[in-house]
Amino acid sequence: MLWAGVAAVGLGFLVALEIAARGYGKPGPITVQWRELIFAPQSGTVLYASMTLMLVVLTWRQRFIAVGAAIGIDLVFWLVRWIIGAPMMFGSGALWVTLACGVIALTRRTGRERLLLLQGVGLALLLVTGRKTGYTWLLITSKTRPMVLDQYVATADHALGNPSWVVGRIVEATGAIGANVLEWVYIQLAVGAVLVALYQLRNVATERRFPGHHLVRTFLVIGLLGPGIYMIFPVVGPIYAYGAEGGQWALAELWPHTVPQLGLPVPMPFDEFTPRNCMPSLHTAWATAIFVHSRKGPRALRYLGTFWLIATLGATLGFGYHYGADIISGIVFTLTIEAALRAQARGWDRSASLVVVHGTVVFVAMLTSYRYLPVEMAGTPWLFGPLLVLATASVILAYVRTTRRWDREAAAAPAPVRLPEQRREQQPELVG
Repeated sequence: MLWAGVAAVGLGFLVALEIAARGYGKPGPITVQWRELIFAPQSGTVLYASMTLMLVVLTWRQRFIAVGAAIGIDLVFWLVRWIIGAPMMFGSGALWVTLACGVIALTRRTGRERLLLLQGVGLALLLVTGRKTGYTWLLITSKTRPMVLDQYVATADHALGNPSWVVGRIVEATGAIGANVLEWVYIQLAVGAVLVALYQLRNVATERRFPGHHLVRTFLVIGLLGPGIYMIFPVVGPIYAYGAEGGQWALAELWPHTVPQLGLPVPMPFDEFTPRNCMPSLHTAWATAIFVHSRKGPRALRYLGTFWLIATLGATLGFGYHYGADIISGIVFTLTIEAALRAQARGWDRSASLVVVHGTVVFVAMLTSYRYLPVEMAGTPWLFGPLLVLATASVILAYVRTTRRWDREAAAAPAPVRLPEQRREQQPELVG
């Protein structure tokens, strides 16, 4: 009943977004997703990454069959598209295989095995649909929020030393190599997430169950809540509001060489197609989640999580996509969500409530100060700069201390008594 309720709410949400997008003359997430069964996908990497998450519930033989089928289907599509001169992109095969596994779960599985495979398929489709939903949300922000608050955030950013301007000049000095590396990390965020998630879900096939909490849950909740804050606090970013990408809508071409002068900030009009997707920085939020979840992995995975976070911060600031205020807000946003999800998985208690309330209060206080105290923040950076850093550090410290205590309690708890399970029915293979 719970899964059915979640599915019904999710479907209703997708239908609402589809209707909203059609109202602006654009296809919605449902239409875009179904088109990718035939036409070139927007991102083949995301489709294969999503299918890879679904494979954690299959045996090794089934995995080889699934991957081979996906590659074979993609080769056929590639040949047909090449012959007719259509746009080229891989990934349709992965989507076909994921949907086929869903059909197999409904028609050739029963009981616990059916539920497990459906959970794997649902996990993959949620990741894909979440990306499509994000595109629709960005469209809605650009159409419904004609005024943006960049002047407020840029003014408040003086308290932090205008990090976007500083990092922008550093990235520019590194030349094409540094910019290309950061761009790849920024675009392929899903790759880092899938690598960490695969480690966390590595035992699903043998244990026949998903862990209580894993990275994908945090990713999905961040993507669900973040766009709602975009609607409350619309910001386009320095490269648009103060740079060449903003065109005639930019205040001036200042980024990254000239810091904007202080003045009284006001809402400013902007075009109808640039997403208002800065506050908070969801790329920073997702990279923070990757970093947090990689901490319990092997050394190579911990290095990967650290690299992905640092490179993402460099890209978000160095390409002018975000202000420093967006970055610290994104970190607080993620740790608050992560604490809430971990508490939901282990059971709520006083410590969980305190860390979640603490993070929420700090996050709301940050956005409120950016909106109503930017001039004061810029005028006394020696006061507000350390306050912002200390507020962020307090959330980090509260999260680390609380979750470490939870881990110690879990390690000290007696292992649950596992009763012998009934012999599972033989699993039919994916094909024939």
